[in-house]
Amino acid sequence: MLCVLIIVLFGFGGVVSGGTYLSLFNLQSMAMQVPEIGLLAIGVMLAMCAGNGGIDLSGIANANLSGVASGIFTLSLIDASQDPLLFTIIFVIGCMVIGLLGGILNGIVISRFGITPILGTLGTQMIFTGVAVVLSDGRSVTVGITDSLYSIGNGLIFGIPSSFILFVVIGFVLGVVLKYTPYGMRLMLTGANPKAAAYSGFPSGKIIVTTYALSGLLAGIAGVIIAARNINVKWDYGTSYLLIAILIAIMAGVRPEGGYGRVSTVILSAVVLQLLSSLLNFIGLSNFVRDLAWGALLLCFLAVGRFNLINQILASIASMRSPRATE
Repeated sequence: MLCVLIIVLFGFGGVVSGGTYLSLFNLQSMAMQVPEIGLLAIGVMLAMCAGNGGIDLSGIANANLSGVASGIFTLSLIDASQDPLLFTIIFVIGCMVIGLLGGILNGIVISRFGITPILGTLGTQMIFTGVAVVLSDGRSVTVGITDSLYSIGNGLIFGIPSSFILFVVIGFVLGVVLKYTPYGMRLMLTGANPKAAAYSGFPSGKIIVTTYALSGLLAGIAGVIIAARNINVKWDYGTSYLLIAILIAIMAGVRPEGGYGRVSTVILSAVVLQLLSSLLNFIGLSNFVRDLAWGALLLCFLAVGRFNLINQILASIASMRSPRATE
């Protein structure tokens, strides 16, 4: 389904734009914008798979905090102009560590204190945002663009954006982990049937903490890409990313009630949404109309999943054809 949508969007966009939509520059530009939101969407997927109304509302706040805190720390430690490679390494490690710690905090709040995920991550979202504001005094932090950092967010490898390649590689690794490791099996079991998971004997609390830690790590990596694509990092970057990340996960068929989700479909869903967003730009619609469209699209996909509309439609079509077949 998602592959068909990609083909349709390519075709329609090419016709509407007179071919400009399919230009190499535009394709590269779209591919560069997918990873940061795609990584957050995978984090949302992991949280949803854990069940119990699982969701990570703190993803973009965690990413912003990672960029701001790591940027301030690295700038105070190293002169980027003197040693750009070391600056990039320390900055990247700092973002990943901060994101991971934020995810672990989410997991502990949910598993150890029994707080509903949506409320727990809403609280940590506000904490992450507040800490980022305090650390930066509400201003943007200029990390600069060294060649090594720039190449992460804007470089090309054989004409393909390096950040997009990184996104696909991370998605592939996580997909393998979820499908072929005991952790993946236990995560899906925890989401699908918590009682069965409890009787199975494995520590479900550790599964929850690990899941939200992975989500936080992905947010930290997204923070790296955000910083690499922009000269500045700020506490309020990507205010609409939360809605978009949830929409990507729902479009990918992730069950909000838990127990099912595939990384490959999340990647495809992120690509579809980016193609649609760029197409709306070509048509000339404003960002406000786009946000309205994302909200309506999210409600539509939730309704489709909730009432199983696709199977109902297919069943209706089959029942309409069956009398003709018997005749």
